[in-house]
Amino acid sequence: MVHHKERQLTWLDRAGPTWIVAGVIYLGWGLTTWYYAALPWWLLLPVGGFLIAWHGSLQHEAVHGQLAPWRWLNDAVALPPLGLWLPFPLYRAAHRAHHDFEILTEPWRDPESFYVDRETWDRLGVPVRAVLHAHNTLLGRLLLGPFLVVGQFYWAEMAALWRGDRRHLRTWLWHLPLAALVLIWVVGVCGIPLGAYLGLFVLPGISLTLVRSFAEHKAAHTPLERTAIVEAAPPFALLFLNNNLHYAHHKRPDLPWQALPAYYRAHRRELLDENGGLRYRGYAEILRRFLLRPVDTPVHPIL
Repeated sequence: MVHHKERQLTWLDRAGPTWIVAGVIYLGWGLTTWYYAALPWWLLLPVGGFLIAWHGSLQHEAVHGQLAPWRWLNDAVALPPLGLWLPFPLYRAAHRAHHDFEILTEPWRDPESFYVDRETWDRLGVPVRAVLHAHNTLLGRLLLGPFLVVGQFYWAEMAALWRGDRRHLRTWLWHLPLAALVLIWVVGVCGIPLGAYLGLFVLPGISLTLVRSFAEHKAAHTPLERTAIVEAAPPFALLFLNNNLHYAHHKRPDLPWQALPAYYRAHRRELLDENGGLRYRGYAEILRRFLLRPVDTPVHPIL
């Protein structure tokens, strides 16, 4: 596909802002955990959650090689599991697969789909269906999402290991010691109880990340119409490193996060024509429309 001519970004233009974000995240996390005892819980909750979610956005940039032209350096910056639960190499593999336009939203094919297929839906009991309906509201995604996402992920990993599939075993043998090092700092050095770290950092961080993914994809017959644009205000745009402009990112995954707004402004009409006008005027609109109302049916409406 032909793109309009754009200014060639230098290495510093491309990677410099992401390195600054990485430094702020790790320094902020280190200082927040170090001063845990001096900070009130009502401050730790938003700051801790923001830092963990922001770290997830940094990992997303690393998947797309925005820190350096060498994969090993991108991986090294993104590898520390501040959120504990997700090994970065598994996230990287899943997210790369997710960038196939043809499989977006399809259960079992798109690793980041929240839909279930009709056959699975027919097997589910009424209580599970009710949970999935609630999970498709913004409030449900915030409260239930972390437990469903993490639980489903670990269930799939354990089921694969039980079947004798050991392809991820080496990744876990790297991840567990790295997570242990994070906990040595958090619990052993900073004196944060594990439950407090999970409740004030990890779970709210996952919830904030799920705010971004809540409405960014929707089932449609045409693959290009399955990805949304959220025209977010600066706090959320910075938290998500402009990944809220999600169709623009899927169209140009090579662009670093700081270049996406200019690209979106320059190509706005074309991009919205291509994605069928799937656009929200910020997360306030998503909150107003979907706090208690499902954004879509849990069962895939097309397959």
